[in-house]
Amino acid sequence: MLGVPGIVAELRAARERWRTAQNRLQEVGGRELPSREALAAVVGQLRGALFPMRLGPPELRQEHEDDYIAHTLQQALAELLVQVRLELRHRARGAADRDQALAEADARAVALVRSFGQSLPGIRALLDSDVLAAYQGDPAARSVDEVLLCYPGIQAMIHHRIAHRLYELGTPLLARIVAELAHGETGIDIHPGARIGAGFFIDHGTGVVIGETAEIGRNVRLYQAVTLGARRFETDEEGHIQKGGARHPLLEDDVVIYAGATVLGRVTIGRGSTIGGNVWLTHSVPPGSRITQAHPTSTGPGVA
Repeated sequence: MLGVPGIVAELRAARERWRTAQNRLQEVGGRELPSREALAAVVGQLRGALFPMRLGPPELRQEHEDDYIAHTLQQALAELLVQVRLELRHRARGAADRDQALAEADARAVALVRSFGQSLPGIRALLDSDVLAAYQGDPAARSVDEVLLCYPGIQAMIHHRIAHRLYELGTPLLARIVAELAHGETGIDIHPGARIGAGFFIDHGTGVVIGETAEIGRNVRLYQAVTLGARRFETDEEGHIQKGGARHPLLEDDVVIYAGATVLGRVTIGRGSTIGGNVWLTHSVPPGSRITQAHPTSTGPGVA
């Protein structure tokens, strides 16, 4: 009555057209690509392992922290291994010696997840610096616990510190999924490739965009709706955008960028500079600059 068999047949035809157009292999088997839902669960477990008494289960007692962390990490890293294998094996499918490539992908996945697990203490240290920066930088924050539990910028940075490590280790698809989970929850869009130093604070956060090749120093503060984006994209002879290439800003240590500002291109914002709200900036500025819409001034040349 509802015509479901016909819909199923048309959807099958649509899938086959897409797979043919994309040169996808037609195979019988399980899932070929990582699962967004599985990664969301992994990130939730990692959050608990990193901050057990704040982001772990409500019934957890401090004397049982290590047992909880050990159990949670076993589960999280085991599932992460499944997802890493999916990404690496998917990339290996087109290899000339496919069986060898798949075996190498499996071995690499184990080494990658082991390396990721060993990175977690360092990730925790970076996140501690981010939490402290938010607490010290916001007069409305009453405690570091409030910052960790409530601030969307910290939620985004937990995801980013995890995603960036996955990106560094060679799983860009997994990293992007982890980043987009935070984007959907917080409205803060940080590409996992962005390199961000310790003590990073995003105040309020909604609408912040940080591009893939952005590099941010220590103790930097951004406010809502700040964009660190690309000014232009290189294209090939056929007009297609070329992938890769450094195209986003570099922010040195102790920079502050206020709400609504846009900084575009591979420009450098010198140490200790302040960029005012709603400024549109497409050139480098020296250390100690103070840029506003109405009165651009600087401690050195190059500001217009």
